[in-house]
This record gives sequence, C-alpha cells and structure tokens, in this order.
Amino acid sequence: MSYARILIDRTEGTELDYAIPDELQQRVEVGVRVRVPLRKAIVMGVVLSLHDKVAFSKVKKIIEVIDYRALCHEGEEGSGTLETSQERPLISPKIMKLAYWMADYYCTSLDAVLRSLVPTTIRNNSLTEKKVRMAILLKTPSPTFLHALGVRAPKQKALLELLLSSKEKMSAAKLLKQTKATGSSLHALVQEGWIFLKEESVSRDPFSHEELLPSPIPKLNSDQYRTVALINEELLRVVALEKKSEPFISLPFLLHGVTGSGKTEVYLRAMEKALALGKSVLILVPEIALTPQTVERFRARLEHTQEKKLIAVLHSHLSEGERHDEWLRLHRGEARIVIGARSAIFAPLQDLGLIIVDEEHETSYKQEETPRYHARDVAVMRARYEGAVLVLGSATPSIESMNNVHLGKYALLELPKRADHQRMPLVRVIDMRLQGRQQGADAILSFLLRQAIADRLERSEQVILFLNRRGFSSALLCPQCGTACSCPNCSLSLTFHRASQRLICHLCGHMEKPPTTCPSCHEAGILYSGVGTQRVEAAVQQAFPTARCFRIDADSMQRKGSYQETFDRFRKKQIDILIGTQMIAKGLDFPNVTLVGIINADTTLHAPDFRAGERTFQLLTQVAGRAGRGDREGEVMIQTYTPESPSIQFARHHDTSGFFEQEMALRQQFEYPPFQKMILIQLRGVDQEHVALHSATLRKNLRLALPDSINIGEAVPASLERAHGQYRFHIALHGPCSKAIKITMCKVIASYEFPSSVVITIDVDPQSLM
Repeated sequence: MSYARILIDRTEGTELDYAIPDELQQRVEVGVRVRVPLRKAIVMGVVLSLHDKVAFSKVKKIIEVIDYRALCHEGEEGSGTLETSQERPLISPKIMKLAYWMADYYCTSLDAVLRSLVPTTIRNNSLTEKKVRMAILLKTPSPTFLHALGVRAPKQKALLELLLSSKEKMSAAKLLKQTKATGSSLHALVQEGWIFLKEESVSRDPFSHEELLPSPIPKLNSDQYRTVALINEELLRVVALEKKSEPFISLPFLLHGVTGSGKTEVYLRAMEKALALGKSVLILVPEIALTPQTVERFRARLEHTQEKKLIAVLHSHLSEGERHDEWLRLHRGEARIVIGARSAIFAPLQDLGLIIVDEEHETSYKQEETPRYHARDVAVMRARYEGAVLVLGSATPSIESMNNVHLGKYALLELPKRADHQRMPLVRVIDMRLQGRQQGADAILSFLLRQAIADRLERSEQVILFLNRRGFSSALLCPQCGTACSCPNCSLSLTFHRASQRLICHLCGHMEKPPTTCPSCHEAGILYSGVGTQRVEAAVQQAFPTARCFRIDADSMQRKGSYQETFDRFRKKQIDILIGTQMIAKGLDFPNVTLVGIINADTTLHAPDFRAGERTFQLLTQVAGRAGRGDREGEVMIQTYTPESPSIQFARHHDTSGFFEQEMALRQQFEYPPFQKMILIQLRGVDQEHVALHSATLRKNLRLALPDSINIGEAVPASLERAHGQYRFHIALHGPCSKAIKITMCKVIASYEFPSSVVITIDVDPQSLM
C-alpha cells in the first residue's frame, strides 16, 4: 500500500496521511487535488508528497482524484475519455517548489499560497465547459441548386452560402443572427440533410469579437539590436544546457529603456525566439488597463499567421468562465503565451522559457492580502526553478532592482534613446503658488496649461491630463469650525462624487448623502475642498466646451470592456482630451498625444513613506513619457506647490541615474531597503486599547528573542490608524532578516496567545507603510 500526505483545504496547514487505493495508484502524484474523508465530511486537498510507510496502522483511503475530470475533453462519440498527454496535476512539481519557497520567505501558510495558485472554479471543479450548438455543412450545394433555392426559400439559401464561406462550420446562433433567418429555415435544411447540428465544447474567449490585423515589423535601432541579441543568446544557451541536462541559473536581465525606446519591440523579438525554440512565454503587466493594448499588439504580430490562438489572458476583469477556460488552455498546452496582471505569474505553462515583467517597478505587483507576495520577486524564483530567461523592463527601475545590478545579481541592458529618434518631451514645471496668487486659491488649470491645451486642440492634436485622485472633491470642510466629513469606519475624509451625489470612502466603500449644514456646529455653507478627476473633467468642459473629453478611472471603467472601448476611441481620435488616474500613466502608446498635463504632482510626494520620493519620480517620468511618441515633439507641464523637490527636478531633466544616486545615499544613511531588509507586523481589532496593549507586549517579546542586529520599532498606530472599522498598530523590523531570524520571529508570534478579536498579519518586504 502507498500513502499520500495531503494538505486539507482551508485548515490553516493541516496535513494528513491517506492510503492510495489500487485503482488510483497511477493517478495520484504530487500536486494533484483529491477528495478525502475527514471525520464525517468529504473535503478536498492537495497531495504534497508520497510515502511507503505511515506512523498509524489504520489510515483512511483517498476517495477520488478530481484534477482529471476537470480537464476532461469529450472524445469523438462524447465518451469523456482523457488523452494521456493531458494527465498532468493542476500544480506542477516546479510550481509546488515555488509555493514552498513563498510560504517560507513570506512567513505564511502553504495552504494560503496554494489557494492563490489556481482559480477557484478550477480548484473546486465548480464550472463546466461551455457548450454551443454548431451547424455543420454535410454536402456542398451546386450553383444551380442555390439559384433555385433562392427563388423559393431565400433565407435557406443565405444560410447555406454563409456556411460555405465560413469553412462549412459555424455556431447556429451566429449563423441565424448574421443571415436574419429563423430557426424553422435552419431546421428545414437539417431535415433535408444539408446541415447537421452538434453540441460542441468551446472556449469562452475574452477577445472573440476583435478583428486581428497584421502588424508591421519595425526596423531595430542599434541599441535594440544589441539588446535583442543578448537576450536571444541567453535563450539559446539555456536551451543548449537543458538538452545536456546540465544545472544552470540564468542571470535576470534588467532592461532600462527610456519611455518610447521600443522595449515592447524587444519583448516581441525575444518572444519570437523563445517560441521558435519550442518554449512558452509569460508576460506580466502591472495594470489591467494595459492588458488590452498589450494583447492586441502581441496578437497582431504573433497570431495573424497562426491557425490556433497562441495567447491566453489572465486578470481579474475576466468573467469566471473566461478565466476558467483561459487557464485550462494554458494547462493543456493549447496556448503558449500568457499575458496578465500579478496572479498570472502562477500560470500553468509547459516548457516555460521566457518571463517578461513589464514596468517592474510598479507597486501593484505586490499583493496586499495574504499571501503578501511580490510578483516580480516570485518571477525571479520561478525563472530559477523553471530554467527560464527573465527580463525585467522599466523606464524607471526600482531602487531594489538597480541595487541588484550593482551587486551583480542582475545584468543591465540599456535603451538610452527613443526608438523613433524623437527627442524626449520638453518638461515645464509650473509653480502653483504663483498661479494661485494670480488666478485664485482654487485654480485647477494654470494659465500656461490652459493655453497649451488650446494650442493642441487648434492643431487637432490630443491631450492627456493626469491626476492620481478620483472623485470630485477630496474633502467637505466647514469654514466656521474646520470639521471635515470623515468615514465612520476609517481614518479618511469622505470624497464627494458629483455623478452619484454621494460622499464615498475609497477604502471601505461607505456611502452617505452630503450634508447641507456642518454636522458639528450646524452652520450652512459647507466647502467642497480638494480636486479629483471628476472636478478636473468639469473644469476642462467649462474651459473648452467644444472639446471631446473623457475620464478614465475606477469609477468610469466599471463595465466590462470599457478600457478597450475607451482606448480604441482615443486611438481613432474620437477623444480630444483624456483625463485619468494612474491607469493612463504607463505603457500606453498614442502617437497623436503631444501634450501631457500633470494637475498636481504633490499627491504622492508627501505620503508618510520612505518610498514617496521614488514613487513621485517614477510616476512623473512615466506620465511624461506618453507625450511626443509620434512624429511631433511632445511637451509636459507639471503643476506643483513644491517645484524645488528633487523628485520633480530629476523627472524634469529625465535624469534617472542622478535620482538613483541621491536616493541610494539617503537609503543607506537611514538603513532603509535595499540596504536592510524590512518586515512589517500589523495588529488590528475593533478595540483600540486592546490592540495597543497586545502590540506593545508582542514587541517586548520580539525584542527579548531577536538579536540586537535587528532594529525593532515601537508598536505605534499605523499612518492610516483606522480602516474598515478596525484600529491598526504597526511593529517594523529592520536588519539582516535571514531565514533563522524569520523562524524565530514566527515562533514568538505563534507562541503568543492572541484573543480572537485581534488579527495579526506579517508583511515581508512591505511596499506600503500606511
């Protein structure tokens, strides 16, 4: 008898041994999901390891393997048989190895990691394949027959002609819709033996309605050519070593290219090489808004000559059915390229040869709920385990990645010039302190920015206006007593949204009607203070009533497909002025945009976070890069109340190396990452005093257990002290946080008896200190 150690779902790490029945011996392996008995229930779990012996004499048996049923394809006669090549566990041995590393490095449970690897519908086998009734042409009608049929039954003729032109097969619903025929016409042709109707499984394709046009292949400049050659050389080396079964680790590439330098073309050439070598490709993008444009460009290059679709897409804006089908296409090997946001790093690609992380500096790659992993860092480990080449690309690389170049952990590739030989956009900094005195304290668009917009509209050029704050007004204030309308659940002011006429908390979602008088002193005349994208839109419409302006933010992009529709309209020049948040800050390529206006550069600059300067520099540089990407020179106008800020001045001069040197010196002086590791422990609960007491006690216990080389901050309220009705306290650890240090820390936390009202989380390498 053989045995399997199984991690039971949703039990915070319960591992139990089960016997493998004879009929399942060939199907139970590491990574397979199974159903097993647990007390009086039937539960699901994942096989972690296989054994010949167990410590107990009486062991329950595995009931069934559920992976293969989920991956079942119907045979020719609908038998539901499986092809041998499809019999793979949902979680491959290499991904399982990655899961163990994540649980260890991020101080979280293996169960939490495994839940994030596979979509819920796949894990629970809760969704079946979509069935569509297909119309199949059984015999080819002659021209004489079609002419006669057109006289007596023109709709039947239309049905047959459309089937003939569509390779003799089409869904019955689509056939009827395009010919405007009725079901009776179709069934008449079925009765006469011309058409056969059959139910078939089809994939729910998120891009099924898009027309695919071939994309021209641009000529590489010398910098691009050199970069592509180095990546391709590494791909060839990796494949050669793999064939010899020699151990190897490919050094990750950091591709630093200015905005508009042609990084995407470099990615495409590397992808073509990987595919030619029989390898698959994984591409991460930080924003869902970038996915449609990225997919469109890659499909146009790589799929227009292919009979099957090479590219699958994984992100949170897909329906459950679409995500289910795209994931299975990857698992079966039907798709060899995946493009997606953070969680796509776990895509079940076979023969993975190339991983590309675009805009690697983006904080959205860090997951802010358990498991709190960073997709860029997980990509580094997955490339190591898979023997794949990794390319991290950015116009503004993170300080951590640039430091890894200096340490020799990454190889640097540079694209210092724009691919089209255009100059970088001219950047002007507008001091809003002076504009405020001239135009009034409530100025949104400075005189210089208004004039620049008017010039672009007159020349039929397009404008992007950026503000990283949605809503209409960011606060409602009483001019008499100074009271601000705040969220009852969070330490945040409520934001006024004019379209819904509601005050909304952007953290917990609390909504209420705006008051007509002050809630504290009952005085009338509440002031709408602060600026959001809705207010910018109103100001633009008032200043330029004939301009076609559109806003893109989380409020306006809630409907599925709205990103793609908006970008298509903007590309077709149906929108003159695009107003948006960070969704429009990066990766988008519109040649007719010659002006970018940054409404307020200070929104991220003064955040209580040591990375505030870095994020401001990155955001300004990325937004500025949207201008002048065609044959006309671009211009960027940055409105700010702190024009002397180094982050703003370095961004103004496109000086990434200068900013890096200054920021590295500051980080080293104060022993911040990347010079020291950082772990953030958060305790939260509804009782403020209770949480404060347990935080202080835990901090004391940690100080007694950990060496003096670890700097442990005091237990203090978080910058955002209250969120979702819970008070939050932070304990920050700085130092050489080795594996031994983490083990000791976790033992201290595990031994502390927290009441059920206090929740603790551990964030390794935190990206937000709020």
